[in-house]
Amino acid sequence: MLYVRALHIIFMVTWFAGLFYIVRLFIYHTEAEEEYGKSDQTTADQTKRNVLVNQYKLMQKRLWYGITWPGGILTTIFGFWLLIKMDLWSATYMHVKFTFIFLLILYHLSCQYIYNLLRRDKVKYTANALRVWNEVATLFLVAIVFVVVLKNALNWIYGVLGLVAFAVLLMTAIKLYKKMREKG
Repeated sequence: MLYVRALHIIFMVTWFAGLFYIVRLFIYHTEAEEEYGKSDQTTADQTKRNVLVNQYKLMQKRLWYGITWPGGILTTIFGFWLLIKMDLWSATYMHVKFTFIFLLILYHLSCQYIYNLLRRDKVKYTANALRVWNEVATLFLVAIVFVVVLKNALNWIYGVLGLVAFAVLLMTAIKLYKKMREKG
């Protein structure tokens, strides 16, 4: 079982790494569209846009289908294997973990939606909105790890308060980073 647990953790790390980086690529892609995709741009700017966007599309495709999707699928397979072999169905903390995992899968699918839009050259979200969206995966990672490690109810109070504080800290950091970027 230790090998299965190790594989579950390894592929979970892979999945999250892909989720973290894919949205970062969406941000770069969107910024290239915002900077060089305007109709009044010169031919040189349109060429820059085409080069950047095509490179980002290639990187997104390789990351999404070569790392992120396989990581998510293998995490799920090894997770269910552990769940069955260790008979964890009735553990209360597992129900909470399942809730976060369900929400994480919805997050993953929403990233697929954004990926599909960008593949068709449809930019629906701003770079700043995507920066905020990028931090959602971090919140899921923190929540899931805290659930698995803390397990009991007393620690839950501290875990939830810590998660809220962490979310506030992330949003504050995003706003500060935006101000720094705007200054130059």
